[in-house]
Amino acid sequence: MSTAGTGNSTRTGDSTGATGTGGRPEPFGARLAKAMAARGPLCVGIDPHDELLRGWGLPVDVEGLARFADTVLDALAGRAAVLKPQSAFFERHGSAGIAVLERVVAQARAAGALVLLDAKRGDIGSTMRAYAQAYLDPAGPMGADAITASPYLGFGSLSPLLDVAAEHGAGVFVLALTSNPEGRTLQHALTSHGRSVAAEMAAAAGEANRGARPMGSVGLVVGATLGQAVREAGVDLVGANAPLLAPGIGAQGASPSDLLEVFGPARPRVLPSVSREVLAAGPGTAGLVSAFERTLAACDAALNG
Repeated sequence: MSTAGTGNSTRTGDSTGATGTGGRPEPFGARLAKAMAARGPLCVGIDPHDELLRGWGLPVDVEGLARFADTVLDALAGRAAVLKPQSAFFERHGSAGIAVLERVVAQARAAGALVLLDAKRGDIGSTMRAYAQAYLDPAGPMGADAITASPYLGFGSLSPLLDVAAEHGAGVFVLALTSNPEGRTLQHALTSHGRSVAAEMAAAAGEANRGARPMGSVGLVVGATLGQAVREAGVDLVGANAPLLAPGIGAQGASPSDLLEVFGPARPRVLPSVSREVLAAGPGTAGLVSAFERTLAACDAALNG
């Protein structure tokens, strides 16, 4: 796999591997804020599914996977604040695919991008701790900056993951209000406290993030396609003090202009996430860079204009 390119957009900066006060790792929330200020508010997914590989003229195998990853890294690892490899598309190729994923994580971080591993893990006890050690411990095989997680075994089930993340200055993005239609049945349901499940998850994240500046390290996943759903579900995004990953822009139907309606006063902490909107512009690196810069400018204007 080639070494990622070093070209940057007009913003520059490397927020990986920083050390905070007292020799402790700098919290993920602080590192993310720096990355967004330096490189802009955009996360790009690395989702090498069959259609994209074929569209790029690549074989649907490990060779095609590696060439796809090389190209994305060369184009974007020196530009994007966050890269988000989707673990499933690597796992399906077995151990050889996992080896590619490990190199993607290492090379993206070496080029200055934060890596959010999209694995949506959810379990309990020692199993959840093992996931945390695998994906968030720098001594583990992945050593990513953050991971997505499912809290639907109860937010407390994430405690081992949150503990390991805090120890290593890593982040966890918890599914709160997702853009898939099936999610509404569960996420809008009322708990025994009279609040929606999504509101409970956001409140729990707020407790974990209490006092963190400029924002906490326990993020929430909130779809950019949701319109008024955040208010309908009674979710306090401002009080959560959380980084807000906002998938759904582009192929799923949302546009950057929808971010204001969905996130309102919480938009300074929003990290829009795109995949096909940028990746479809490959296989040339120039096309990827152009699509990235265009999408970043639109998201930046919507959030900060």
